[in-house]
Amino acid sequence: MEPLQILYRCEHLVAINKPNGLLVHRSPIASDADVFAVQLLRDQLGRKVYPVHRLDRKTSGVLLFALDEAINSEMQRKFMDGEINKTYHAIVRGYTPDTGTIDYPLKRDDGVTQDAVTYFETLMRSEVPFAIGKHATSRYSLVKLNPDTGRMHQLRKHMAHILHPIIGDRPHGCNKQNRFFKEHLDMMQMMLHAVELDFMHPLTTERVTIQAPFPVEFSRMRQVLLLE
Repeated sequence: MEPLQILYRCEHLVAINKPNGLLVHRSPIASDADVFAVQLLRDQLGRKVYPVHRLDRKTSGVLLFALDEAINSEMQRKFMDGEINKTYHAIVRGYTPDTGTIDYPLKRDDGVTQDAVTYFETLMRSEVPFAIGKHATSRYSLVKLNPDTGRMHQLRKHMAHILHPIIGDRPHGCNKQNRFFKEHLDMMQMMLHAVELDFMHPLTTERVTIQAPFPVEFSRMRQVLLLE
């Protein structure tokens, strides 16, 4: 496997561009996986690393690690207290409004309901000649997503809730769309990318902005769907 792409590194923090399909760490719900970002980065750097937040297995992009326990605790606090700005890009079905706020509580696996808020902005829209269902064409949007909270599968569930599911998302997405993209466009990935993290460094108090280049497949789909 190729080395992980390092996006940022200082004495206390390191960020990678997590590939689609890579788990952050071992999980009982993904027993098929034997490669994890934590172990890969530890072996690559030759030292222990601490993931300060999570990205879904299917989500690519900026993933931040601490290099010691004290910084890990402080960065986790920053995430919990909303002091870290997270920006994602997604390709979704349909024409989304120009801007909007999705304020829709989400239920955890254990039944506990949590507040969840996502802000979105439409960057581009397109209509392409894909006959999926009863129409001769299909519409798509490229959206910028800023989650105000960090619930499991929040962006995926929120976009599905407003009837603009993320392309390639299973199980929250649209089966018809996903089947078409798989069979006709040979696309197996989910179109959700963590494009940027922005925060105040816990020790230097300098502003840190970390950006992750798009995966090849995300860029290819933007081309195919005329979202460039």
